[in-house]
Amino acid sequence: MKTTSLSVNLNKVALVRNTRHLGIPSVTRAATLCLRAGANGITVHPRPDERHIRASDVPELAKLLNDWPDREFNIEGNPLHNLMDVVGSLVAQQLPVHQVTFVPDTEGQFTSDHGWLFPDDALLLKPLIDQAHAWGLRVSLFMDADPSAMAAAKAVGADRVELYTEPYAAAWGTPGQAAQLARFAQAAQAALDVGLEVNAGHDLNRDNLAAFIARVPGVSEVSIGHALIADALELGYSATVKDYLRCIRDAA
Repeated sequence: MKTTSLSVNLNKVALVRNTRHLGIPSVTRAATLCLRAGANGITVHPRPDERHIRASDVPELAKLLNDWPDREFNIEGNPLHNLMDVVGSLVAQQLPVHQVTFVPDTEGQFTSDHGWLFPDDALLLKPLIDQAHAWGLRVSLFMDADPSAMAAAKAVGADRVELYTEPYAAAWGTPGQAAQLARFAQAAQAALDVGLEVNAGHDLNRDNLAAFIARVPGVSEVSIGHALIADALELGYSATVKDYLRCIRDAA
């Protein structure tokens, strides 16, 4: 069985750094420590307002990933905003980027809170997916756990979907937990059935991660930021990454 990969989202490290002009905590140092601890990849979401990850952080992280050829760099964001410019610049410099995750957030949005809609967004997404493929990149679409939407995501050219997991996390420990797990399992199976791979992310943590991976089929990657960085404030990057990897192993 393929093991689920852990990609660490570093946005919150950058958010703390941006409150002062000292360059600490260092985003590249955080990435290095997470990779040394076994993280399979790094994720960033460079929003137009640069409230956390800045455009200048992205090539620095890409240069760092040159030294980790077996790890992946995932850049997420709205392709109608600044994402394609950021990614295109890396491609032009022949710097590593492996996956782009298209997220339908608005400028200034507090956090990502919904997926793409089909057929509404298909015409917008198709040429952008084609461009990413021309650059040799894998494309993942941020999607709600709607089984009926997965065929449309495949038809528009996506390689993967990232299931938006906040509804599952919000139901954790409540009577609605089982129903949410079943819903996500159905959506993931629908994605697999049409030839998509499955990623997941948003509010996954050390409490709810193992149960999600154990119940939801074929999860290739989880992207975790807020909870992981919050845990790292108490435990340190290395111990935190290792414990998230333990959760993934426990799911098996």
